[in-house]
Amino acid sequence: MFIIESYPVAVFFCLITMLCWGSWANTQKLAEKSWRFELFYWDYVIGILVMSLIIAFTLGSMGEQGRRFTTDLIQADSNSIRSALTGGVIFNLANILLIAAISIAGMSVAFPVGIGIALIWGVLDNYLRIPTGNPSLIFSGVALIAVGIVVNAIAYKKLAGNAQKVSSKGLLISVLAGILMAQFYGFVVDAMATDFIAPAVGKLTPYTAIVLFSAGILLSNFLFNTVFMRMPVQGSRVSYAAFFNGSFKTHLTGMLGGIIWCIGMSFSIIASDKAGPAISYGLGQGAVLVAAIWGVFIWKEFKTAPKGTNTLLYIMFVCFIVGLGFLIYSKAVN
Repeated sequence: MFIIESYPVAVFFCLITMLCWGSWANTQKLAEKSWRFELFYWDYVIGILVMSLIIAFTLGSMGEQGRRFTTDLIQADSNSIRSALTGGVIFNLANILLIAAISIAGMSVAFPVGIGIALIWGVLDNYLRIPTGNPSLIFSGVALIAVGIVVNAIAYKKLAGNAQKVSSKGLLISVLAGILMAQFYGFVVDAMATDFIAPAVGKLTPYTAIVLFSAGILLSNFLFNTVFMRMPVQGSRVSYAAFFNGSFKTHLTGMLGGIIWCIGMSFSIIASDKAGPAISYGLGQGAVLVAAIWGVFIWKEFKTAPKGTNTLLYIMFVCFIVGLGFLIYSKAVN
């Protein structure tokens, strides 16, 4: 299987993760005018599973190092399988709750609260599991990124003006989504061998872990997304018949979103061997920076923002860039 052999390559893979995680939501934005999120989400999770299998049968089945995907899957023990599946279930619930929170409380509240908690808690949790990198630089970088998220929230608030009031229900769901989002990565890491070249018996290679993680997402979606289809946070109930009435282009757009996200997740897990889970996860959650770039420069979300908003955006970008730089450099000085 393909294994990263140097830290600079691992950082490059993490930056690809950041790009993918910050960009997949553009597919939802393209589909949202004619396609409900609940329907989009089915294509999204299918896209994740399909891409995980493609990666497993290509990168996960080439070369002489490690274990090939099929061999690894057959020898996996029940604890490792259960851990990877659980990671998928937790991620799926967290992701759906985050979208619900955005619908209720708005982007300026839900996203910084949810992703902010996920970033800080997730990096801390993954560092305690496998302490890799200089802790001072790691947590300084996380602190700067957290400041950037808060500044981003303030900028969105100025854009929204007084029209948007904070919903206590939306805030509570945002907190819950963030807590859950911080946990999923650790379950996937726990399922994997610490040595990718000579993986321990019963443990998973990153490629097998991603496939089982993706299967957990799809299986749990029959419960979580069905609930949201029958009891949506906004709008009327959605039927499964509506999903099958969608056009090929619409379905393909949703699957593309899942494919993009899965490439990011796969690259993050593959890079965790050389970068360490805390750095790999933290750099990936820098996707907020990528999402902000899409919003500011491509979708022109701040075109009508009041005076002073651009200054906040500049501060946000500086915080993100310096914070991510700290995370990257933390391994070099450890």
